[in-house]
Amino acid sequence: MTSNPLSSGVSVSGEDGLAVYVHWPFCESKCPYCDFNSHVRESVDHARWRAALLRELANEASLTPGRPVVSLFFGGGTPSLMEPATVAAIIDAVARHWPGADDVEITLEANPGSVEAARFKGFAQAGVNRVSLGVQALDDAALRLLGRRHSLAEALAALELATGTFGRVSFDLIYARPGHTVDSWRAELARALAFGTDHLSLYQLTIEPQTRFAELYRRGDLVLPDEDTQADLYQLTQEMTAQAGLPLYEISNHARPGSESHHNLVYWRYGDYVGVGPGAHGRRNAVATQRRRKPEAWLESVETLGHGLEEETPLSPGMRADEALVMGLRLAEGIDRARFLARTGVALEDAIDMDAAARMAALGLVELTPAVLRATPQGLMVLNSLLAELARV
Repeated sequence: MTSNPLSSGVSVSGEDGLAVYVHWPFCESKCPYCDFNSHVRESVDHARWRAALLRELANEASLTPGRPVVSLFFGGGTPSLMEPATVAAIIDAVARHWPGADDVEITLEANPGSVEAARFKGFAQAGVNRVSLGVQALDDAALRLLGRRHSLAEALAALELATGTFGRVSFDLIYARPGHTVDSWRAELARALAFGTDHLSLYQLTIEPQTRFAELYRRGDLVLPDEDTQADLYQLTQEMTAQAGLPLYEISNHARPGSESHHNLVYWRYGDYVGVGPGAHGRRNAVATQRRRKPEAWLESVETLGHGLEEETPLSPGMRADEALVMGLRLAEGIDRARFLARTGVALEDAIDMDAAARMAALGLVELTPAVLRATPQGLMVLNSLLAELARV
């Protein structure tokens, strides 16, 4: 097995760990449900893009010196369309710029249709030790509905290849699709769990503005399961994953204990993260960063200025508290009150409506102790409403 190229044996104590996110914006086609910053281009100058990503990484490193990196995540778009040499160069650059914590997680998102053995081998040799596959459905008709370019056979082949190549494998599925029933989801999820991966991301289909699905939904040409069925599908998801040893640890993510996504936990626990590439967000030193979204605009900015930043917004303690509340309540573990104070500068009791919290606790929707605030399983089912009640306005 390839040794971790980022790990320098640094033991991260306290809350100093930094996550690094690299956005590759290109896809072979645009999925009708997707509102991510993804774009289709006939050709990509890989050498030029590699140089720009490396330059922007160097700029961010100069602003976060000495911070130990706990995770590196290649997202998109479709990062598996990157050349392995680009992935290797970025990993090497991260290792030069920052010390690496013990057991650094290096994740790459991949679409089954863009996978081949040589490319996966190249990613593994570069240092990628975790892959997240965008399978989305274990049904050919559903894959066509979702606008996916791969077939079920290709998805199964990619899963087999990934599990034989990488130490850790996760894959995504979307449920509550048009026509989805409890029985059909039970069979599909059982098949997914039988693959034995240590992590699953299971997303309920939502209609995002400015997507093809949004237009179809508005016209009545796309009909989702009713709210009661959606609730039943969510409940079944929790029961089956828990029975299989992959309980929910975040509202859409399930893992065997110890196999949670290190990278996403940094987000949900409101840690600092660097984001580079078109449209990437970051949070560092109480500043929110936003990159230019259009790939060509970002590329020109990096080549001219050394970075693709569009906005840098200082975050007040109140703004940080609001963000930390929204992120932290997604977690089954909830919000650690001491961590919340350390990362936002605001005590939790000053950030939420405590009377509302007491009412929600009486209804069995939250647990509030001197150490933690967490949504119960019942509370997670109505999380948006719960946040509206708790947040100070």
